[in-house]
Amino acid sequence: MSDEETIIDASTFDPHFRDEIAAEPGGEHIRRCFSCSTCTAGCPVAGVTDKYNPRRIIHMALLGMREQVLTSDFVWLCSVCYTCYERCPQDVRIPELMNAIRNIAVREGHIPSTFTVQMEKLREHGRLYEIDDYENERRAEYNLPPIHEEKTAVQQILNKTCPETCAEKEEEEA
Repeated sequence: MSDEETIIDASTFDPHFRDEIAAEPGGEHIRRCFSCSTCTAGCPVAGVTDKYNPRRIIHMALLGMREQVLTSDFVWLCSVCYTCYERCPQDVRIPELMNAIRNIAVREGHIPSTFTVQMEKLREHGRLYEIDDYENERRAEYNLPPIHEEKTAVQQILNKTCPETCAEKEEEEA
């Protein structure tokens, strides 16, 4: 066996993982997948990195590879372009499925650090980056109105939509 091959311990599989995903909004169609790979063949992200393979992710979820799916970074690579959605002969609705899996991952505290940084920026500035005087001066040159931070509105939205695990993770890293 080569170094690249890994033995998978099937005793760690969760046979109810597919049911949990199917009960999640967006995951209802997971059992329709018959692994034709149409999703992967048309995926722009899969064309750039071997890490993202929608067919493989769905197959792993159907097998019950809960920990491997939820703790991986590959479910976060979906760009939600809907190419797979439009091409899937079984109407699996893969972008919605990836969101369902992400929601489970977030609830269980599996949040990539890049998203935590983005949440901090949103809370701090009301957007993903700070608008400084230079940007507003450039906007004024083109007769565009200045951009102001919208922290309050964004914070209200985040307080209503950010799961508790998201807020807890942010506090742990602070």
